[in-house]
Amino acid sequence: MVAPGTKTLQIDLARQQLTLLSGSDLLATYSVSTALNGPGEKEGSGCTPRGLHRIRLKIGEGLPEQAVFVGRRYTGELYTPELAAAFPQRDWILARILWLTGGESGKNRGGTVDSLRRFIYIHGTPATEPLGTAASHGCIRMNTSDMMTLFNQVSVGDWVEIREAY
Repeated sequence: MVAPGTKTLQIDLARQQLTLLSGSDLLATYSVSTALNGPGEKEGSGCTPRGLHRIRLKIGEGLPEQAVFVGRRYTGELYTPELAAAFPQRDWILARILWLTGGESGKNRGGTVDSLRRFIYIHGTPATEPLGTAASHGCIRMNTSDMMTLFNQVSVGDWVEIREAY
């Protein structure tokens, strides 16, 4: 049973869509980008893990919308096209991070399938990156303004369910 006030994020890999629910009430729907390599739980696969997760940490509160993160730490940089041109190989993590922890032992928690140790996040991405199509390295990418809105609507402990289709 989900505790009162707890939200659920449903990530549909087929539609490349994130849906935010409070109980059975639809709060929002966002276009996302999940792994180019498709679904999968193995460490090093570059895949988006399926199953039930929870938000373990919220990172970036109070920082600017174009804040750049490396290793979950704010670099002090703000994303610009000039910065992107200077570092073309960077996997840009912007705005906010929701770090996920697996909720299913042996599926997405523990051993070589642990989502937390794989550093699986929901995070902001530059406007130049495609949404609605699989393109990430395993994380769930969102438009930065959508990420800012979502970040303010969810809490540590809220559920995240990632499925191939809903």
